[in-house]
Order: sequence, then structure tokens, then C-alpha cells
Amino acid sequence: MTIRVDPDNNETRALFDLADFSGQHVLEIGCGDGRLTWRYAGRAAHVTAIDPFAEGITRARENLPDELQGRVEFHHIAFEDFAAASKPSRFDMAILSWSL
Repeated sequence: MTIRVDPDNNETRALFDLADFSGQHVLEIGCGDGRLTWRYAGRAAHVTAIDPFAEGITRARENLPDELQGRVEFHHIAFEDFAAASKPSRFDMAILSWSL
């Protein structure tokens, strides 16, 4: 049996009420297996999604929809390490979902 998280898309609607992803370069911290990433990435110019959980990143890469190829990249890395290696002001917005 498949378990569907947020079947009514309440999480997605709330996210779109809070932010306009159109043309934005997004950093998603704690992306896990990409469950939320797929819901907004089609509206963004580019998404960099990070998570320290290797299995989640592997699943996210395996399940990356064809239409998002080249627009979404997944990295198996902790935020602290990613921040230390990234240029300042590289992203228009950062989101954290279920990461705290």
C-alpha cells in the first residue's frame, strides 16, 4: 500500500501562498527524498536541494521527473558544509520544510 503524504495538497497551497517561485533560484534545505521539491520546482528557474541523509538523496535523484532534468540538483551534504563552500547571495530564496 502506498502512503500519500498531504493528499489534499494543503502543504503545497500554503507554500505557494507564502512565496512566488517564478524565475527564482531556490535552495531547499532538508529536501529528503524530494517529496516537496517536485511540487514547486516546475515554477522555479533552478533548485538546489540538499540533505545529509544519503538514502533520501539517492531516491530523489532516481525519481527526478524528466521535465525537471537540468533545473533541479540534489546534493548529499549538511547545510553547514554546503554554506561554507557556497558563494554569498547565490539564491533568491531558501526554504526549510520539516527540517527543524
